[in-house]
Amino acid sequence: MPNWLLPENIADVLPSEARKIEELRRTLLDNFRLYGYELVMPPMLEYLESLLTGAGRDMDLRTFKLVDQLSGRTMGIRADMTTQVARIDAHLLNRGSVTRLCYAGSVLHTLPSGLHATREPLQIGAEIYGHAGLEADAEIQELALASLALAGFTQVRLDLCHVGVLRAIISDDPAAKRCEAELFSLLESKDVPGLRVITQTFRPATREALLVLPGLYGDAGTLARARADLGSIPGVAKALDELESLIRLAGAASITVDLADLRGYHYHSGVMFAAYVPGLPNAVARGGRYDHVGEAFGRARPATGFSLDLRELARLMPGAERKRAIRAPWGNDPALRAKIADLRKAGEIVIQTLPGHENDLDEFDCDRVVVADNGNWILNTLA
Repeated sequence: MPNWLLPENIADVLPSEARKIEELRRTLLDNFRLYGYELVMPPMLEYLESLLTGAGRDMDLRTFKLVDQLSGRTMGIRADMTTQVARIDAHLLNRGSVTRLCYAGSVLHTLPSGLHATREPLQIGAEIYGHAGLEADAEIQELALASLALAGFTQVRLDLCHVGVLRAIISDDPAAKRCEAELFSLLESKDVPGLRVITQTFRPATREALLVLPGLYGDAGTLARARADLGSIPGVAKALDELESLIRLAGAASITVDLADLRGYHYHSGVMFAAYVPGLPNAVARGGRYDHVGEAFGRARPATGFSLDLRELARLMPGAERKRAIRAPWGNDPALRAKIADLRKAGEIVIQTLPGHENDLDEFDCDRVVVADNGNWILNTLA
């Protein structure tokens, strides 16, 4: 095997793509800052117990594990940063007020999450802690859509769901609550024959509602059908009201509702959303409410947030234009060095030609040159 061969679904990022990703990262973080989000930087490694708290079996399977040579304990390489940020809020910051945090960094997956997906996503996201009301969910939805708009995506489809619908349906049925994990799996795959089998011992009203759930998907009109079919169940109306409010705040995004799309069910506690853009079959951004994750860190806090993969998002964006730059000769002339320093201080890219080499740079367009003219160094435009 050649020593330069990388593992499957692991790849280098070359200059033009790296610049596009980095510029997008800076743009999004700067926009988060305008909303009042503070940047945190969790570690790449943590003890496994802390890293997987509240994350569920799916995240456990996606996490690389190793033994710490200092303590002998099992550690994990983060596959998601959300629980880390929840730990920071609950245990380190320990504020009583609403806290807005954002983050950006690499995560590592044991398996790719989709076709052609990288196993080393560059995750960026934002989280709100301390407010249980729908206002926080609305702000996170707005921020997710604003992030996609800043990346140049004007056609966005927003898929909405709510964990509260299923939990309200099974809340009064002990048999159904015992089968919660199996129900989640069957609903996610819309396996109606499987649902018919597993619900045979449930209460008739519970069984009827669960069999209706897989068919409740479509445009915003799905909520009216859900109210007609499930509106008499305590708790369902509140969940549907929250979804309706968020739909009104979704702006130009096209809306789909799928009340059986329960990916992340064990992790989330309320509204969930996924954003899709043309050219990618997988969701480009995911978010929702997760009020119980902080409990394991000693402080339960209302929480909601979203994250997306910068590398995947940048791959869908147009190629970055070449940057205008200035070519300058190499030399020790103080006047030349002062001229180059002034240009760089003004924000110009100045590339000095090393002796014996011609610059052949794909990422830069040298359209000007520093030349000597009667003892002065001046800037000329290149043809």
